[in-house]
Amino acid sequence: MADRIVPVGEKRLMEVNLGELGSWVGKRDFTPNGLLASIRNGHDRYYNKYINVKKGGIGGVAMLLVGYVALSYLWEYDHLKHDRWRKYH
Repeated sequence: MADRIVPVGEKRLMEVNLGELGSWVGKRDFTPNGLLASIRNGHDRYYNKYINVKKGGIGGVAMLLVGYVALSYLWEYDHLKHDRWRKYH
């Protein structure tokens, strides 16, 4: 079973070689339903790995919170950059 050849379109991103990357991206489904399905699959994978565990800690929720804070800062950086106090005007 381990010697079975897997088509490029069925591989995960981390299993794709650099030379196969172009054909792998070409096999992806970029329709609205395909993008929604991949977001749903990513959410389910994250939820089952970090949130829905027997001995869960604060790690999964903290990771989500840190990501939200970093993303919010990046979105507001141009606005914050102009509001800094400057020594010389």
